[in-house]
Amino acid sequence: MTGPSAHPDDPHYITRSGWLRAAVLGANDGIVSVSSLIVGVAAAGPDPKTVIIAGIAGLTAGAMSMAAGEYVSVSSQSDTEKADIAREKAALRDDPETELVELAAIYRERGLSEATAMQVARELTERDALGAHVRDELGLSEHLAANPLQAAFTSAATFSAAAAIPLAAAWFAPDGTVIPVVLVVTVATLAVLGALGAKAGAAPVLRASARVVVWGVFAMAVTAGIGRLFGVSV
Repeated sequence: MTGPSAHPDDPHYITRSGWLRAAVLGANDGIVSVSSLIVGVAAAGPDPKTVIIAGIAGLTAGAMSMAAGEYVSVSSQSDTEKADIAREKAALRDDPETELVELAAIYRERGLSEATAMQVARELTERDALGAHVRDELGLSEHLAANPLQAAFTSAATFSAAAAIPLAAAWFAPDGTVIPVVLVVTVATLAVLGALGAKAGAAPVLRASARVVVWGVFAMAVTAGIGRLFGVSV
């Protein structure tokens, strides 16, 4: 159970890392992949209807892929965490003294004296032995525990919302202007996404925005180049 914050007026942002990572990944992938797809198809020369259909297909397939991929990958992480916790529980049951010494050694490595380390280890073991080992030996915490469903839904939702932006730009772009319109809208959206993600995690805004924009533009440039080079839908 989460205890009270020592400074509630200035909270830490690490508790957001799980859903924030999935949200930024989904949104960034949605913008970049669907924009790249639209630009690549448009560069190959198809009619506007084909470009829109390709964008819709990319949005739908991408959202489902993000949800499935996040669920499977984060489930693997969750399974590993649960397996380690189960092994720790068995070790505490079968050899509690060795586990106590191991816990004390961890605290000594962090700077406590031998006597203090053993006292802390004993008191924490009496209160919640498994919790102490999970936190201090395995490095796991309630805030950072893998959550497959949260990751899947977050990524799928943000992918869809972000991918809809370049798709809408292509839909409403005047004839013959799909590529420049989508490019401008995408770059602006990527900059905003980077800034929002950085702000949500209390990270440097300019650096995050630049990173997202640079890699997004690179992906679109490569895809457009392939479409123009071969004259086919990619």
